[in-house]
Amino acid sequence: MKKIIIITILFTQLIWSQNDSLKIRTPFENYNLTWINGQNRQKDFPLQLKDKNGETILTGVVYLDGHFNYNFAHPKDNTQTISAVTARSNEFSLALASIGIESNYKNTIGRLWLQTGSMLNIIQETDGSISRGRNTSTGNLKFIREAAAGYHFNVNYGLNVEMGIFMSYIGLESYLTQENWSYQRSMVCDFTPFYFQGARVQYYPTKNYKTELWLLNGWQSYNSWNKNPGIGNSNYFRPNENIQLVANFYYGKDSKSGSPELSNIMRFHHDNSIVYRYFKNETKKHGLSQAAFSLNNHYGFQQGDGLKSKDNYMMGSSLVNRLWFNQNKIGWTTRVDYVTNPGGYLAFTPAQSGLIPNDYETALSEGKDLKMCQLSTTFDFMPNDIVTFRIEYAYRNANVPYFTGPGGTTSQTGFTNDNLDPNWKADLKKSENRIILAVNFRL
Repeated sequence: MKKIIIITILFTQLIWSQNDSLKIRTPFENYNLTWINGQNRQKDFPLQLKDKNGETILTGVVYLDGHFNYNFAHPKDNTQTISAVTARSNEFSLALASIGIESNYKNTIGRLWLQTGSMLNIIQETDGSISRGRNTSTGNLKFIREAAAGYHFNVNYGLNVEMGIFMSYIGLESYLTQENWSYQRSMVCDFTPFYFQGARVQYYPTKNYKTELWLLNGWQSYNSWNKNPGIGNSNYFRPNENIQLVANFYYGKDSKSGSPELSNIMRFHHDNSIVYRYFKNETKKHGLSQAAFSLNNHYGFQQGDGLKSKDNYMMGSSLVNRLWFNQNKIGWTTRVDYVTNPGGYLAFTPAQSGLIPNDYETALSEGKDLKMCQLSTTFDFMPNDIVTFRIEYAYRNANVPYFTGPGGTTSQTGFTNDNLDPNWKADLKKSENRIILAVNFRL
């Protein structure tokens, strides 16, 4: 009889432990993370299709982002340089329009977000990896913002395995400007990737911690530069709702060397950040409702095939303070950021490299290091989670001629289809002043 009782107790305990292991645990449960720099501020998602039990099958996504970028230099070709957000100056521009669906139904993961807009010209069409081999083109993929398929395993607080095109994990600020505290991103984020193609594993060992392992074709490239994939690692720790700590790493051989053989240039990049909310009082109808700051630091280098890391590295920081008023309907952001990039291997090129003479490339050839700082202030009006109206002033300064001047960076006439005057060169200045008026919509 005792043996039967003992076996019954052990079997009951086994069943209980099995049920406990199958219980779905939610990472960062009951955390409101909508205030964080680089995160979606939506609390409600109206475009949802649910089954008869109330479980979400599909969530629709609609995103529109437009702006008027006023450059005080008035470049004659209306080209805005050194920005992955604004491609044109003194014109109205549709930066990004995106629609899509996503699903996490019955542990199956699926996402398809399509996109178009001027940001695609700045970011996707600069992918040089498509020159290696045939059957490659950004035209096949640039209209896909994100597309992935995978599966969620109920291990600890979750284990996701996915493959596809993803938004980048490097850098604090998002590809979607609505998620950022400022419209023009910091330079440390603008100089780093916005997308990857590859596979990832996301693991949530505890409620407060997420770690990811990535295998990638390359650094912001749809295709491979080399025979080996790039490797990435991302880590998020949120001990409570008011603080986020992040550390990300990347390693890969993903650039073309001067030899006909595959490149031996190795690239390493690391960024870390802290985002801290030091004040919260959302019960008051008027006055200060939240206050937070973020600090994002980057360091990386490349070396090999004659390149030395001391001459080819990127280092920079971005410090941002954000205040919310009137129950988070109004936001005010101030930011200062700095970046140095000797060799210019990550920096934007202010004119068509190698074809249009400019003082920036001359300065780099003479051994000068690119150093740049940026100051900005941003006012947001957010009547709800769907729409944001924004005005931003930004000042930037570099130690070498880097920003477009009145003469533009295209030709002496400002048109690309006119013959280039051999005595003309791109008009570049060491400083820039801009005002950006923007509105975005997200549903």
